[in-house]
Amino acid sequence: MEKREKQPIAKMKKSNPGRNYILFGIVLLLLPVLVEFGIVQYSYITIIASILIYSIVSLGLNLLVGYSGLVSLGTAGFMGLGTYLAAYFTADLKLPFEISLIISVAIPMVIGVITGLISLRIEGYYLAIATLAISEILRKVFVEFEFVTNGFSGKSAGYPKLLGFFQLDRNLTYVLVVVVLVLVMLITHNFVNSYTGRALSTMRGSEAAAQAMGINIYRYRLLAFAVAVGYAALGGVMYMHFVKYTYPNTWTLAFSLNILAVIIIGGIRSIPGTIVGSFVVFGVPDLILKKLPIIGEIDGMAYIFNGLLIIIIILFYPMGLVHLWNDIKRKLFAGKRKGE
Repeated sequence: MEKREKQPIAKMKKSNPGRNYILFGIVLLLLPVLVEFGIVQYSYITIIASILIYSIVSLGLNLLVGYSGLVSLGTAGFMGLGTYLAAYFTADLKLPFEISLIISVAIPMVIGVITGLISLRIEGYYLAIATLAISEILRKVFVEFEFVTNGFSGKSAGYPKLLGFFQLDRNLTYVLVVVVLVLVMLITHNFVNSYTGRALSTMRGSEAAAQAMGINIYRYRLLAFAVAVGYAALGGVMYMHFVKYTYPNTWTLAFSLNILAVIIIGGIRSIPGTIVGSFVVFGVPDLILKKLPIIGEIDGMAYIFNGLLIIIIILFYPMGLVHLWNDIKRKLFAGKRKGE
């Protein structure tokens, strides 16, 4: 009996997150095929791609909030900056997509380091307000610098061209988004399980204890902000080349709060939880609630019900929906043990 009881635990320990992320990406790549055969609606590609792009951005914020213990409300501004830079470099300056991608992520990361310098002096709610101020400054830049951003008229770009000659269409750009998401999930997993990730976790638990262990608090704060902003900018580049349009009023406080809601609903310090949270916040209204009778027929009603759903999730699973799956597995294993 003792050997039988140890078997399920051993199986759980052997799970390979990296392999699971790759399998998840392969499943996502089936969507265009299902659309071609008429099994899934054409509009679903746009919705799912948006969820995946927001997942990339949310993973960066989860690193910052969940592992570093630093709060930021500037996600919208940095993601918006990524969209405008990508459009300017590819549509206006005609730079190759690969070079544009690197520069469009590097510039916001530099600003992220500067934001990290601010965080050395303040923390908590004051840090959240400071990052919100930076985001609002960036949004004002999107409006006023019309010679680059086109102001309230918005900025447009096309689907990316890889290696200067391989022009992507809508479906292939979706494939690119999936590949980028899987790579980001793998990188994030390795990052949080490295010495750097453990140092950030220690810093989040107690800065005094981290300093006593020889961890440079200032360096890791700067690193955390740089990585989080880099993810936001990368998501912005993917957004720009898939949606092909950006507009100043998209990048508001409401969007930053939605990204924050993603990691709270899905699960702090959880990569799969972040994907689940992004689906709940950005996907449930369009994919499920708008298809329901009465709720879907009234404008805005789907989003109201989604807000109520989020409140219910927070009440019953304050640690995130990812723990719901863990509870189900625990109950299943408990049932099997009783049967034995």
